[in-house]
Amino acid sequence: MVGIGVPLRKLTHWNLELRRAIRTREGLERKISLSQSEARFFEHFQPEEQPVAEGQPEVGSKRFQIVPLAIPRYYLDLVGPDPMDPIRLQCVPREEEWESGSMETADPLADRTYSPVARLVHRYRDRALLLVTDQCAMNCRFCFRRHFVGKGQGPIRPSELDHVIQYLKEHPEVKELLLSGGDPLTLSDEKLFAIVDTIRFSRPGIVLRVSSRLPVVLPSRITRRFAYQMRTRQPLWFVLHVNHPRELTQEADQALKRLADAGVPLLSQTVLLKGVNDDVEVLEELFRCLTARRVKPYYLFQMDLAQGTSHFRVPLKRGMSLMRELKSRLSALSVPTYALDLPGGGGKVSLFDPPTMLEGEREWIFRTPEGREYRYPKE
Repeated sequence: MVGIGVPLRKLTHWNLELRRAIRTREGLERKISLSQSEARFFEHFQPEEQPVAEGQPEVGSKRFQIVPLAIPRYYLDLVGPDPMDPIRLQCVPREEEWESGSMETADPLADRTYSPVARLVHRYRDRALLLVTDQCAMNCRFCFRRHFVGKGQGPIRPSELDHVIQYLKEHPEVKELLLSGGDPLTLSDEKLFAIVDTIRFSRPGIVLRVSSRLPVVLPSRITRRFAYQMRTRQPLWFVLHVNHPRELTQEADQALKRLADAGVPLLSQTVLLKGVNDDVEVLEELFRCLTARRVKPYYLFQMDLAQGTSHFRVPLKRGMSLMRELKSRLSALSVPTYALDLPGGGGKVSLFDPPTMLEGEREWIFRTPEGREYRYPKE
């Protein structure tokens, strides 16, 4: 199993680790030697003029969005010296982020279009998404919510939560609510569970899910107290974002064990990323390791068309081939659903059971039963 034989590191309190995250080029260069591509990213990047530097492109009518640098020291310690190391690719920016394809946007899933009140996204009839904060412990370089993450809005305000609660009361068809962001676990236990309790009190019976990357990027966050708070609020599902088996260290194992031992149902989601996990051996190891840790592999996502992320995109045909091979190697327990969020807010579809899917010269065309068309590039 991943992590066996590696001494368990003594972790400081998670809040201190969060504050000490690497957020500048200077801090990063004290830990690693930058490659040419990584250095050229910072030649363009001007934090005081974020999100666009002089001379950089605008896509459509939207200013070019760059996700700020943020890497916990714990996660940076997992990075290898090779610039193409799969852990390094996920957290250290490269100059390719300044390149944007014609179909890429800062809001590829049209969150803002489906936001009836601030912080709430209601795309599907029976479930909705609540953006409880715009902060993450680590800003992943493939982030698809670039219009929101790290833009200084902070945690949801009481007035915003009031409007969300009122909307949920007026829409009883919403049976599930996913707490996301940003990362909900960057909030303190008090703030996070106050939000959970307020929603539960106002809408008894609503099913809640918490989506987070912190068990693998800042595992000290999963304290015994946090696991206990999750336990006392069941049913409350936990969805882990993990992309590579090397992220499942002994510290991450301990975090997941605390949650599982507390009776918290665990699911995982993974993004298919070029150079990171677009390999059947890597994916097989990841999904087997998750199953062994009592985490059900839930989704493998095809990359969203987020601005500046085309260098991570795996061709859809390649993804389909990988999934066919995985299905022949793994039991159903360890096989996630291979899915795509249709660009422009078309919703999530399984790529092995999609709506009508046509192959064009340069793009895939998805046609829904209602006659709507959504397009995704072939390369």
